[in-house]
Amino acid sequence: MLQDSTFWVLVAFVLFFAGIFYLKVPGKVLGQLDERAARIKKDLDEAEKLHQDAQHLFAEYQRKQRNALKEAEEIVAAAEAEAKALFKETEADLKISLERRRKQAEDKIAQAEKQAVQEVRDTAVEIAVAAAGAVLSQSLQGPAAAAQIDRAIGDVKAKLH
Repeated sequence: MLQDSTFWVLVAFVLFFAGIFYLKVPGKVLGQLDERAARIKKDLDEAEKLHQDAQHLFAEYQRKQRNALKEAEEIVAAAEAEAKALFKETEADLKISLERRRKQAEDKIAQAEKQAVQEVRDTAVEIAVAAAGAVLSQSLQGPAAAAQIDRAIGDVKAKLH
């Protein structure tokens, strides 16, 4: 039996396993596997927490983006309303200004017309007085005629003015 190789393989096999159990290799291997499993679980838990944080931040940024878009729309709407109000105000001011200038132009035209009529009357009076003086001076002669002419010129001036 000592010469049988199967016997020695069995002895070596038993001694090998006895040494393994004596040195507590299975416990150490299991301990290392447990440690590795615990590290992997810890890493997975941390990854899950980071994933949840990322989802939370993403949702918050989406909410902020929606709020920013809403605020931008409100700003644009307010600017449009202000522009419309400014346009209406400017249009009203322009109408008032144009009406005032039209009135000023009409007043100037009326004043110029009045002045022109007055100048025509004054010129007509001067011409009538000169013509009356010429007619009377030709038809009347002497000192009585001069008094009569002066009186008639005075009457014409008084009636025409």
